[in-house]
This record gives sequence, C-alpha cells and structure tokens, in this order.
Amino acid sequence: MRAQHTKNGRPGGGAAADAHQGPGGSRLRVRTVEIRPGEVVLIDQLALPHEERYVTCRTWREVADRIRDMTVRGAPAIGVTAAGGVALAAAEAAAAGPDDPGALRAALEQAAAGLSATRPTAVNLRWALDEMRSVWEAALAAGGAASRPAAVADALLLRAQAIHDDDVDRCLRIGGHGAGLLRAGDRILTHCNAGALATAGYGTALGVVRSAAARHPGISVWVDETRPWLQGARLTAWELQVEGIPYRLISDNMAGHFMRRGEIDGVVVGADRIAADGDVANKIGTYSLSVLAREHGVPFYVAAPLSTVDLATETGDGIPIEERDPAEVTTFRGERIAPEGAEARHPAFDVTPAAGVTAIVTEVGVLRPPFGPALAGACALGRCGP
Repeated sequence: MRAQHTKNGRPGGGAAADAHQGPGGSRLRVRTVEIRPGEVVLIDQLALPHEERYVTCRTWREVADRIRDMTVRGAPAIGVTAAGGVALAAAEAAAAGPDDPGALRAALEQAAAGLSATRPTAVNLRWALDEMRSVWEAALAAGGAASRPAAVADALLLRAQAIHDDDVDRCLRIGGHGAGLLRAGDRILTHCNAGALATAGYGTALGVVRSAAARHPGISVWVDETRPWLQGARLTAWELQVEGIPYRLISDNMAGHFMRRGEIDGVVVGADRIAADGDVANKIGTYSLSVLAREHGVPFYVAAPLSTVDLATETGDGIPIEERDPAEVTTFRGERIAPEGAEARHPAFDVTPAAGVTAIVTEVGVLRPPFGPALAGACALGRCGP
C-alpha cells in the first residue's frame, strides 16, 4: 500500500503557516517529520515548492519507500524518520500476533535491515537504528512485562519521539554556536538543503543562518540550485522565503564568479557523514565549492550534529558514495532533457578533504583543525555516530 497524501494535512494548516513550539520554546515553522502512534507524517519534499502536502506512512515499508524516493531527505531527517519506521514495525508486530518476543525481535531486525538499505552514505540512519535496537534489546533482555510486544512497542515509540526532539535541540545548539562565526551584512553561500527540511525541524547549515539572521542585521544567502534534484532551488529557497531571510538563487557553476568578485563572505554546508580525520561527505558539488573557497580565501564551514560523525571510518576514502539512477540526470520530473541513448553517472555525494574545511560546527561547539583530536574530544562529550 502506498502512503497516504494529504494537502496541508494537519490541524491548523500547513507547516509554513502554522509555527509551533519546539524544544526550549523555539518557534519551528517547518514540520519535516512527526512521529505519532501508528503513523509517521512527512512533508512531501518532492512536491515543494509548488505544493505543501504531507505523506502519512503506516508501515515501516512505506517509510523505507519514502526515504528511498526522497520524499524525505537530509541525513538527520532520514535518521529520525527511520526511527519512526522501527516504531511502526513494533506496533504492527505487537498487533499482529502471539505474545512472542522472539517473533518481535525477528520483525524488528527485518525492519532495521530494510530501512538501513535505503541510503548508504548518511551515517545518521545507522545511528538512529542502533539507538532503537538498544531499546528493544534492553526490553527483551529484561523479561517479564517489559518484554511483551506491546510494552516494547510503547518504549520504541517514546524513543523515536525523543530522537526527533533531540535532533531539534542539537540543531538549535549548532545554530547558536555557528552564529558567532558570522557578522552583520555577511553574504553566505550554501549548497543543497541543510535546513529544517533536512532535519527534524530547524536545520544545520540553515540553522546557523537562521540564528545569525536573528542576531546580526543584513545577513543574506546565495542559494546554489544543486543539480540534479534542485534541492537548493526547490527547498532552500522555499525555506528562506518562509523565514523572511533575503536570498538569491544561482546555478551551481556561478559560485566561482561571485567569489572572485568578493561577493561571498562565507560558505556554510551540512554533512551526511564526517570521517574521523574530518573529511566530509556531503551533496555532490560540495567538494568543488571547497576548492573555490580555498582559492579565494573564503571560510568554508560545515554544520552537523555529532550523530553525523563516524569515528570508525578513518578517512573520507572509506565513506560509501551512493550512486543513484542515471535517469535522474538525463531527465527531470519525468521529462527527458538529454538525447535518447545518452549515458550518465550520478554520484549523490562527494567528499571534501579536511584540509578544505575551516571549521566544523556541532552541538558542543565549533571544532577547528586538527580535526582528528577535535572530533574525538567532541565525541567524548556527546553521542557520535557508530
């Protein structure tokens, strides 16, 4: 069964119109994912910016499909959504059958494996699944009433909702730390979408921009369109418009021109995985921006929660790079833009070496080179990825 679509499908209207309270009383205008009993509700990022609509998933398989087809995307948002998928799997297993902890464990392992296989580069996905696994393993090991499927399902729902709220809290702290790196009047370039739509509701790179814009007058943003999915043109521009932050959209190959003219004061991007040495995997095209920034003396900042840090991967060479369907390059929204028979490649991510990164902004503070010791120290303070 395909997940249900609804237009502006929640009480009080759509995400942009209905600001709501996040952790700590923050006002969140974009609801990327909500985890409720028996359902995971996602803003449909494939429909933006033309239509604001929501997808309701009621099984983990529907969640996996929506991660795979990029209805939901962005490393933190994928992790949060996958946690919600595990909660759905537990509820389904608890409702389906005998009071059998062994069958429940098998169902949860199947769901975790299926969700894990959806997108390989973002480490937040595996981190969230490991967090959920620790809950169900502890409950089943406890025995008694705590190990009954209904009780385990309740515990997993609470943990998934906590992962959601924790992500917003991390992003708020990232924004606060990163805002101190920017100044009044700065013109900031960003790539892809690392905003509220890529997280549980506040953003990493755009969280820094949002926090800076609240503190410093005159902050504006250069938005890379980000081919081939146009996450910058479709999503980042939409978010900035919702927030009332001035922006200008450019095609990806214009960034060097504006850097050379001195019209870009800094680059802030997100990350899908950060290796132990500080190498960063992010949306394809990020590496090119880092080279341009270094050539022109423009600071290049990466903003990401510690759940994106993978200390088990020594360098960026060990990060798996997802290759997506070449048709996503040769067509757009089903319409061919290249000749019939044209061959294409579509790596979804690239790796920026640590030497090209000025600083990494995390929820525990701003990390400076050498990144190996800085990341290890930060992970001792917070919860890093696997």
